[in-house]
Amino acid sequence: MVCDLCGSDKNISKFKVEPKDEYVNLCEDCKIQIETGNLDEGHFQCLNDSMWSENSAVKVLTYRLLKSLGRSDLIDMMYFEPEEEAWANTEIEVKKDANGNILQNGDNVMVIKDLNVKGGNNIKRGEVFKNIRLGDTSGHILAKNIYIKTEFVKKV
Repeated sequence: MVCDLCGSDKNISKFKVEPKDEYVNLCEDCKIQIETGNLDEGHFQCLNDSMWSENSAVKVLTYRLLKSLGRSDLIDMMYFEPEEEAWANTEIEVKKDANGNILQNGDNVMVIKDLNVKGGNNIKRGEVFKNIRLGDTSGHILAKNIYIKTEFVKKV
């Protein structure tokens, strides 16, 4: 298995291309740079090749990276089917905790304030929720089937 972007075979893992449930294979270097937002244009010269992939998820991720790098010259050469273009231009909400840390599916969070729950037990300050899901509700996370505003949690 190799990275769908740069072709490296070191520490390959799956990476979800939001908001669809489709994945690409990424090496550790590509994944870290994408997750942190610190893109090294030298490393991503490989996008010249991955932009021609037949895999829609690879093309969408390549488009988003080229856009972040300001490479409109390469973006202008890309070809998309209409649904791929809509997917590529979908805005992705980045959910952050009370301290500004980016939250991801599977993270553990701690509640920073007592919360009243309608029709249920209250959530006490300091309670930890493991393996959260981001869900599709803006500004909220899903923990134990309860939607909690991200402003009331911190990543642990």
